[in-house]
Amino acid sequence: MSNTKPVTPNADPAKLAPEQVIAQLRAMSSQIEDVAPLSKEQRKQVKQRLRMRPKTIVEASINVLGVLDNVSQAIGQPLDEIRQLQDDSIRWNAVAEEARAFLSGIEGANLNRSQRLSLIGMQAYAIGTQLAKDPAMAVLVPHVEEVKRMKAASRRKKTTQAPPTPATAPTPADET
Repeated sequence: MSNTKPVTPNADPAKLAPEQVIAQLRAMSSQIEDVAPLSKEQRKQVKQRLRMRPKTIVEASINVLGVLDNVSQAIGQPLDEIRQLQDDSIRWNAVAEEARAFLSGIEGANLNRSQRLSLIGMQAYAIGTQLAKDPAMAVLVPHVEEVKRMKAASRRKKTTQAPPTPATAPTPADET
């Protein structure tokens, strides 16, 4: 007979299970316009370009569009569309900040879960080690020995392979 309880995915219906959060994130992502994942290199290039153009200068430059219609016509975009893009940028920056805070909270909660699991594991091993000394609890011995083996293996220093020595190129003196 097992002492384990059946695991319910979510005891509180008001709380979301991880799979439900993933489904909702994917649904939201599909509903957002202009989601454009960038590669690490692309992100770096865009950030470099933006650093060379401070926001205050960009905003002042956009104000030039409102002075004369000719400027807006020359760019080929009406001022109201540019102002909307500017407003959208500000509002989506707020979304990005909130998403970062959300992710940080999820990561923190998961680190706490991992820490609790580690503590429980250490306690289980310590208790199992003590109980395995009793011949009536011999069933624990192979499990405790396996944990001991794994702990010893993880403490061993990994042997690092020496980098291959580069082949020396022949010098002009060697060729003669």
